[in-house]
Amino acid sequence: MACLPSSWKEKVVDLIYWRDIKRSGVVFGASLFLLLSLSVFSIVSVLAYIALALLSVTISLRIYKGILQAIQKSEEGHPFRSILESNLAVPEDLVQKYCNVALNHVNCTVKELRHLFLVEDLVDSLKFAVLMWVFTYIGALFNGLTLLIVALISLFSIPVIYERHQTQVDHYLALVNKNLKSTSDLILSKVPGLKRKAE
Repeated sequence: MACLPSSWKEKVVDLIYWRDIKRSGVVFGASLFLLLSLSVFSIVSVLAYIALALLSVTISLRIYKGILQAIQKSEEGHPFRSILESNLAVPEDLVQKYCNVALNHVNCTVKELRHLFLVEDLVDSLKFAVLMWVFTYIGALFNGLTLLIVALISLFSIPVIYERHQTQVDHYLALVNKNLKSTSDLILSKVPGLKRKAE
């Protein structure tokens, strides 16, 4: 299955592990600000405010540079000329590449959903049912934006915490996994018909 190029993976890892504090701070702060704004205002209002803020900056800069050129009688021209003259078209091969990646993910997801909903493996389908049941309670307590905000904060904090305290975390995770496996094996051995197929 196709996946992200290694250079993108490295950039994402550097971002969430705060290797470049300024860049990570800007991405985290802007993303959190956007999600918090969406939790208070509609998406139309948020997009309109972002567009107005951007226009305020660009118009102010254009007027400032125009006045500066008139006072100094210079011929610098438009302050955004290099951006206006650059080619911002998205290459067709790049679109094709990411469409293929997306198509592979969609096909994999459809195959897995078929496996779960058509009960190819009873244990997997029961686990999925329990997960969906838990999600009904999570959905009753939180809305989607709240979960996105929690996920964003977790994405930028948990990897760093794990990196700093890896030994202790691994020790406790091993204990939890051992207990979960023993409990799961006990349940599977007691309930008839729930034994997993030999793989």
